[in-house]
Amino acid sequence: MSLSYRAVDWNRQKRFYDLTLAAFVVLACTTFAVVSWLVSPNFSAETIIIRTCAVVALSLLHIILCLGPLARLAPRFLPLLYNRRHLGVTMFFLGLIHASLALFQFHGLGDANPLVSLFTAYSRDFRAWGPGAAGWGQIPFEPFGAAALAILFVMAATSHDFWLRNLGASFWKSMHLGVYVAYGLLLVHVAYGVFQSEPSIAYPVLLGVGFAVVSTVHWLAAAKEKALDQQRHRAEREGLVDVCAPAEVSEGRGKVVLVAGQRIALFRHQGRLFATSNVCRHQGGPVGEGRIIDGCITCPWHGWNYQPEDGCSPPPFKEILSTYETRVVAGRVWVSPKPNSLGTRCEGAVVV
Repeated sequence: MSLSYRAVDWNRQKRFYDLTLAAFVVLACTTFAVVSWLVSPNFSAETIIIRTCAVVALSLLHIILCLGPLARLAPRFLPLLYNRRHLGVTMFFLGLIHASLALFQFHGLGDANPLVSLFTAYSRDFRAWGPGAAGWGQIPFEPFGAAALAILFVMAATSHDFWLRNLGASFWKSMHLGVYVAYGLLLVHVAYGVFQSEPSIAYPVLLGVGFAVVSTVHWLAAAKEKALDQQRHRAEREGLVDVCAPAEVSEGRGKVVLVAGQRIALFRHQGRLFATSNVCRHQGGPVGEGRIIDGCITCPWHGWNYQPEDGCSPPPFKEILSTYETRVVAGRVWVSPKPNSLGTRCEGAVVV
C-alpha cells in the first residue's frame, strides 16, 4: 500500500515524439494496406489487417532494436532513444491486434477454445520425427508468435518508471533484454509461416534485410565500445587520469581539476584543451579560475598572462607555467600527472 503510481508527464517533447510515432504508424498501415489490396484484391479485409499489423509491428521492432546501438555510435540519435518505450508499447498493441484477428479467423469458429486450438489443432505436425512425422518444415509457426507476444506483453506492462523504480534497475533491465528472445521467436514465426504458406519472396527478403541491419548496427556499436575500452586502458597504463567531460570546460574559460593530489588548470582555447599548473608564477594566484584573453591565459588576481600552448609569458616577461599532456578519450578528458619540461609546446587535445 506504500507504493504509488505517477502518471506520465506529457511534456512538449513527448507529445511531439508520440504525434510523430502516430503519424508513422498511420502512414505505414495505410500504405501497406492499399498496396496489399492492389496486389491481392481477393484478400479479405481481415487478412489485410492481419498482415498490415504484422509488418508494421515487425518494422517498429527492428527500429527499436537499432536505436540503442545507433545512439552509442552517434549522439545525434539520442533524442530518438528518449521515448523508446512508447515505440515498444505501440509495437505490442499492433502485434496484439494481429494475433487476436488471426486467432479468431483461424481458430475461433471451431468447437475448441481458440487458445487451446492454437496449440492442439496441428498436434501431428509438432512431431518432427518418428513414424508418420510431418518433418521439421511443417512445425506450426503460430506458437512461436504466441510466445513472443507473451514476452512483449510483460515488457509493455512493466514499461512505466513505476516498475523501474520498484523492481530495481538491474532486474528491470535484465527482464527487458527479453526483447531479443522475442525477436528470435518472431524470426522463427515469420520464417516458418513464409516457408509453409507464402509463395512470394518479398517477405523473406525483407526479413533477411532487417536481420542484417540489426546485426550490423549491433556489431558496429560493439566494435566501437571495444575500441574505446582499449583507448581507456591505454591511457590508464600511460598514467593519465580521467578528470572531466569536455563540455565542463567552456571556450575561453578555465576549470581546476585534481590530478594525483595536485591542482591543475584546464583551459579550452580554439577548440583544444590545454593543461597547466594552477599556481601563477607572479603571486601564486589560482590560474584555473581565470580565462583566456587575447589568446593568453589570464590570472584572475593580477592579470598575469601565459600562452596556453607552452605556459610561457609573452615577451618581455619570462615566467613559465608547467604544462601537462591532455587527451580526449571516449568522451572524457584525461590529463597526465607528470609535468612536461618547462617551455614544452603542446598541441592540446582536440574537442570533437
